[in-house]
Amino acid sequence: MKAKPMLKYYISLFLALSALALSAQAQDSLIIKHKYGLRIGVDLYGPLQNRVTPNRKSYEITADYRLTYKLFIAAEVGNTDNLTKVDYMQFNTSGNYIKAGVDYNSYKNWLGMDNMIYFGARVAYSNFSQELLNYTINTHPFFEEISTDTHQKFDNLNAKWFEIVFGLKAEILNNMFLGFSFRSKFLISAKEPPNFKNLYIPGFNRVFLNNSGFGFNYTLSYLIPFKKK
Repeated sequence: MKAKPMLKYYISLFLALSALALSAQAQDSLIIKHKYGLRIGVDLYGPLQNRVTPNRKSYEITADYRLTYKLFIAAEVGNTDNLTKVDYMQFNTSGNYIKAGVDYNSYKNWLGMDNMIYFGARVAYSNFSQELLNYTINTHPFFEEISTDTHQKFDNLNAKWFEIVFGLKAEILNNMFLGFSFRSKFLISAKEPPNFKNLYIPGFNRVFLNNSGFGFNYTLSYLIPFKKK
């Protein structure tokens, strides 16, 4: 008579252990490993703007590397040659720039996805030259304006600034990402030629009166995965 209760006990224990094993296997199957590696890309907005804006050439390469699940180090390098026409003045700016900083991904991905909605910051440096092509002297509204053609070139100029970044990256194919970012820029310091303000800086773009600026890029990038975590 005692055999039946013992048998029921062993059957219940076996079923409980089986349930625990199945639960552990289910949890293991839900572990998702994310890719860690170097993502390299190009800015598509610059070349598109080059085609519609005369006398402008701008190219940029982007990169980021994943440090943790949410944190990335990021950088951009580029070159710009731009003709600027403003009231009473025309000048050409050419030079290189580099930006470095971090991005923080605030987006909670679905399982197996690595999309980004991120906030970030950059410190940036540019080395460039300015060439004043012509300017107009407006002495009085009742007198004729005096236009002067000149080719004064000022080399070895530089500028430093800070950027606040908001952007998005979406994986459109395996390891291939399409993204864009908006940037608010604040000039820290700049070396300027005598009697001539830097109204345009490579990488910074147009400099407004309060030494601030704005930027946008549209990127296509590819992730080279080194490991998974």
